[in-house]
Amino acid sequence: MATPLSLDTQRIDGTVVLTAAGEIDLSNVEEFSQGLSGAAQTAGAGAVTVDLSAVRYVDSAAINALFTIADVADRLRLIVHPLLMRVLDISGLTQLATVEAARLDGAV
Repeated sequence: MATPLSLDTQRIDGTVVLTAAGEIDLSNVEEFSQGLSGAAQTAGAGAVTVDLSAVRYVDSAAINALFTIADVADRLRLIVHPLLMRVLDISGLTQLATVEAARLDGAV
């Protein structure tokens, strides 16, 4: 049984934004990867923002998917729940993408 995950893609001020809510793990990483790929294709040579502010857990499969999109996207910005900052920093993802902690009031 897959862990609940919702994804929404939209264009905001010329930037493609993929918003995820739930947890991302091996059971739903394929859905997440497809969402990331779709966002990158929609953006073309433009910027991609991945809003993970409503995600409090990612496993290594999710981090791998983020590394994959970092290699493909022209410019990648991640907005993450503050709980995820340390794991993404340790993974080295902060060296490939702009990673920002989400504001506590929920604004992006």
